[in-house]
Amino acid sequence: MQRTSKDVNATHQRSEAAAHGEGGDRRRTRWQGHREQRRAALVAAAVAAISEYGADVDMEQVAAVAGVSKPVLYRYFADKAQLWTAVGEHVARLIVDAVTPAVARADAQRDLVASTIESYLEAIESLPHLYRFLVHQSGAPGMPQIVEGAARTVATELARVIGDRLRAMGLDAGGAQPWAYGIVGMVQTVGDWWIVHDRPMSRTALTDYLTTLLWDGLAGIRAAADLPTRLLEGGKP
Repeated sequence: MQRTSKDVNATHQRSEAAAHGEGGDRRRTRWQGHREQRRAALVAAAVAAISEYGADVDMEQVAAVAGVSKPVLYRYFADKAQLWTAVGEHVARLIVDAVTPAVARADAQRDLVASTIESYLEAIESLPHLYRFLVHQSGAPGMPQIVEGAARTVATELARVIGDRLRAMGLDAGGAQPWAYGIVGMVQTVGDWWIVHDRPMSRTALTDYLTTLLWDGLAGIRAAADLPTRLLEGGKP
């Protein structure tokens, strides 16, 4: 059966439409990737500007650090609050990425507590001006939710590890989640006090103080179950 010129034209048009659609998808994908890279670069510039200019930083200073004009900033962020929120999300990811591997690596139970505390304090100590600005001075409406989200992520990982350790010792793991949230909440609150008051003691000293307090609480689980100390410390029966 011979194909008519009408059939040939229709097939050609469909092929062109398909090619155009695929090309459009590729262009959209490339544009989206470019936009995400550009936003990430501007967030990095905002972090540098906050560190350099402090709490009074404005969009003009961020633009200067980024090497762009203010209109370019507003092309990627609707307003200053949206930019600060993006910076907050970036910092929250840095903290979560620092703390969760430390939680997973800890061997003995006391090390689990100490590693959680140490890694969190180390993360916020590395960016004290940025932390103070975002948590207390930025005024970004979504910041409390970002902080809560980071705490929830760390607490969930900590609860998983505590639960696994308790079950391995034959103990009730029902308290793993509230204990994990309690540990994270306490460390977060004390860490905030520590940064806001310009670190009145060393990170090592604060880690030791908090570990001692929290460890005595967790050690009570062993005492209540009348288990040998070496089990809770990670030793073999």
